[in-house]
Amino acid sequence: MIKKNSFVRVLGLAAAAAAQAQTAAPTITIQGHYDNRVGSSDAASQGSIGAALLKSRPALRTGEVLEFVPGVIVTQHSGDGKANQYFLRGFNLDHGTDFATSVDGVPVNMPTHAHGQGYSDLNFLLPELVQRIEYRKGPYFASTGDFGSAGAADIAYVRRLDQPFVQAAWGQRGYRRGVGGASTEVAPGITLLGALELMANDGPWTVPEKLKKTNAVLSLAGGSSANGWSARLLSYHAKWNSTDQVPQSLIDAGSYDGRPFGRFDSLDPTDGGDTARISLAAEWHGEDSAGRTRVAGYAMRYRLDLNSNFTYALERPADGDQFKQRDARTVVGLSASRTIGHTLAGLEARTEFGAQLRHDRIRVGLFDTVARQITNTVRDDDVKETALGAYAQTGVQVLPSLRGVIGLRADRLSTKVDALSLADNSGSASAHQVSPKLTLVFGPFAKTEFFVNAGRGFHSNDARGTTIRLDPKCLQAGGLAADCGVDKVPALVSSRGFEVGARTEALPGLQSSLALWTLKSDSELVYVGDAGATEASGASRRRGVEFNNRWTPVPWFLLDADFAWTHARFDNGDRIPNAVDRVASLAATLRELGPWSASLQWRYLGPGALIEDNSVRSKPSLTANLRVSRKLGANTELTLDVFNLTDRQVDDIQYFYESQPRGLAAEEGRHVHPAEPRTLRLGLRMNF
Repeated sequence: MIKKNSFVRVLGLAAAAAAQAQTAAPTITIQGHYDNRVGSSDAASQGSIGAALLKSRPALRTGEVLEFVPGVIVTQHSGDGKANQYFLRGFNLDHGTDFATSVDGVPVNMPTHAHGQGYSDLNFLLPELVQRIEYRKGPYFASTGDFGSAGAADIAYVRRLDQPFVQAAWGQRGYRRGVGGASTEVAPGITLLGALELMANDGPWTVPEKLKKTNAVLSLAGGSSANGWSARLLSYHAKWNSTDQVPQSLIDAGSYDGRPFGRFDSLDPTDGGDTARISLAAEWHGEDSAGRTRVAGYAMRYRLDLNSNFTYALERPADGDQFKQRDARTVVGLSASRTIGHTLAGLEARTEFGAQLRHDRIRVGLFDTVARQITNTVRDDDVKETALGAYAQTGVQVLPSLRGVIGLRADRLSTKVDALSLADNSGSASAHQVSPKLTLVFGPFAKTEFFVNAGRGFHSNDARGTTIRLDPKCLQAGGLAADCGVDKVPALVSSRGFEVGARTEALPGLQSSLALWTLKSDSELVYVGDAGATEASGASRRRGVEFNNRWTPVPWFLLDADFAWTHARFDNGDRIPNAVDRVASLAATLRELGPWSASLQWRYLGPGALIEDNSVRSKPSLTANLRVSRKLGANTELTLDVFNLTDRQVDDIQYFYESQPRGLAAEEGRHVHPAEPRTLRLGLRMNF
């Protein structure tokens, strides 16, 4: 029989054991590709991706760099200037909800966004500057707050370039891209880096996309990885035309309104958008005899003007259903952390404390439009939103074969909505949550380790939903206030996750990981076709299996094989629309065979229910992308990218809802945004 005091002490040791996984595990780097070896992480579903792997594979769109995270699929349901559509762990993450993304410490997700909660537009990213991507899945990590229930990715830029470079690419259908960068030491130990990207594309669409993008980066950095600082200025602007999803029935019919109608046609040629983002961020880090300190801050100005039409003429037969979503905001944030080494119950331990503060001042609106011109104001709001998070985690190596991390996070969200168009919807709201985290790592045993992870997470809801009383569309349609009342949503929605996993290198040249996970959410955000946004729905539960493999039998060959299966349901047993059942990726990379390199990737997005009763399901898609590169000397490289190599007619996204093209009857049905046909792009890079 175990005495009570002994039992408490064991619990304390196990709890303390739990945080060192993050900081005390030995760091083993696989140069340029992965840092996912045994002993390098706290979960089977956590890892790091290096710049060399990003260089080895093509990306049709900038946001597809997240597809290097195992299990993530990135698509698009509208114009390429808009945030991508993300899929992970049975989530249609819409444009970023439940997946937290940051670039150089600056969060990308936008709360209370005009188009979708957690909107995550990565089009400002410059892939050539990415040094690494640190990813983790599930709500098990104390440093991750809002939008991190399904996972998170932190993207870090380089501080200096080995050589100045210019790069140009040309492709079919009006694709042109030029990018260049250089760095220099402007003072002893201080490096100045600059980069510029210009890009244009029309795409395969009948209405040319006319995407034009300008992107610039300027940074200063000094010191070392132990003691140093950096400051970075990012500026981005894009404008484009959109071809939104269209009814599958019109594609099948082959004609509409007396003219041929195909996969790449549009029902509203005036859809499109304009967006801009400028940010300034700085950080300082230092080490002393007791530990390590990091302080960072950022300020950002952002705007979006987006015009969409998903239902065509269902609500407004005379003018059409196009709507404008406007977002203009200023964001400021601060973060600080301190890591110290100490002992706990006679064991070496390491504890990290941290705090994060973010404040958004937002002018956000929804308007009825005709050819992008406003005809009616649906909603117009001023919003102030402040998020404060604090966390602590402690790690101990309890036994030679047992380590762990125990963490605790506390978050508070405060919002104030000034409803300029309908005062009844003004108000304030606040909420807080305490989120415990626990990790245990057993091993290694014969180059194999085992993980147990558990934690609580959350996502915030749109601040307008926390104060709403009356539906403005209902009132504008002639409804009475007594009949137009709507329910408020909570400011924070809790999730609870659990995972068991293993990682092994028992077979020479092969890294494999297996994770079995479950996640429960108190509320689900579901896409609504005629609103072009998400709304809160019922509680949900998901469970799944992920199996990831990295095989390098010889130094010049790498095979990546990632598979994920998910079971997703609402608590009442209904299916969750657009919760994809299976995803997979298989990539073979040949590295530096003389002057040649090549990569071939197969990418599978499986089927899923489009409506709750599972009577309509999405069709799976399988595409292949190819990259072939040849060095033309020490400093010049020619690259050919082929997307959708076999020219398959598949869809990037599928929805099921009611719409009404002009002149036709209203009908519920499948709506699709097709994947692009076979696309060739030729690139030339020169280093100096």
